[in-house]
Amino acid sequence: MFASYLMGGFECSTHRNYQQRRIDVIAATAHDRFAVLDYQRLLDLGMKTARDGVRWHLIERTPFVYDFSSLEKQAEAAAQTGIQIIWDFFHYGFPDDLDIFTSAFVERFVAFSTATAKFLRSKSNRTLFICPTNEISFYAWVSGEVGAFYPFVRGRGDDLKKQLVRATIAAIDAIRARFPDTRFVQTDPAIRVAPRNKNPQTIADAAIYHESQFHALEMLTGKRAPELGGAPAYLDIIGINYYFNNQWRHPSGRKIYRHHKNYQPLHELLESFHTRFNRPLFIAETGIENEARPEWFRYVGEQAQIAASNGVPMHGICLYPIVNHPGWDDNRHCRNGLWDYADEFGNREIYQPLLAEILKMKA
Repeated sequence: MFASYLMGGFECSTHRNYQQRRIDVIAATAHDRFAVLDYQRLLDLGMKTARDGVRWHLIERTPFVYDFSSLEKQAEAAAQTGIQIIWDFFHYGFPDDLDIFTSAFVERFVAFSTATAKFLRSKSNRTLFICPTNEISFYAWVSGEVGAFYPFVRGRGDDLKKQLVRATIAAIDAIRARFPDTRFVQTDPAIRVAPRNKNPQTIADAAIYHESQFHALEMLTGKRAPELGGAPAYLDIIGINYYFNNQWRHPSGRKIYRHHKNYQPLHELLESFHTRFNRPLFIAETGIENEARPEWFRYVGEQAQIAASNGVPMHGICLYPIVNHPGWDDNRHCRNGLWDYADEFGNREIYQPLLAEILKMKA
């Protein structure tokens, strides 16, 4: 399904953070300037597939008027190098004039998605792989439930989740009408929420919270909230985003880290998605900062192999991000990638311990 099992992902968030500052990680890492070199570095390691993103707020500064100059270098670099890209169309950010809860948002997202798919196909006739909306569940929570991202709303997480599902379904329909061979990826975090104690109410509440991770995908299939128009055909490929802090206790929020006796192995979480949805899976995001990078990537690789041996159709692991980037909120130097910041010529220093682990996995 993908050109390679090991992949690299370019962090491409474009949201407004709690300081109301617009994030643009593609620009901050100079990936837009050095896309050819960045893609070629992946290919040299045998990573023939990458996750990357488009920046809606730059493409559509005026409603229904599209300027693809911000995407030109990435699209042309992909065509030049031959790398396979999974394109994120909505990675948390959208034009400033839009109210995300309105029907106008769905209309604009569909038109933008259709135009962007057309532009990308004009650069290459390869099958498009598109992630229409990255992490519906997480974005609905962080922006619509706790108000940490724009539009900074509280208590409307489920409303926002449904709205993003509406937009995703409509965009899939529009793109398939023009390019029927397009493959669609739906990404969301795999989490585990455990009760803090044995109180029956705490156990029940934790179970409800844990189950919520499946709701967006169930909406897409029509199993949940069928009025949204979901159907099995809207769920094609599932991308699991998994990090070191994806397990915690309810209601305290206290994290359960690996090596703790109550930590649930990743392979069991992957198996739960397979049992529930029976779709192709891959780990679409995983990584950690600093010296823990090699050990974490080894753990994830081993867990993916266990899941595959237990019948889960695992199609890859994407190291995300593949290049270090400034922190969303504080601009700190996040050393969580394989390569560091680029110099003026586009060269990036490689983190040798993580490289060694990747080479072991390839062997």
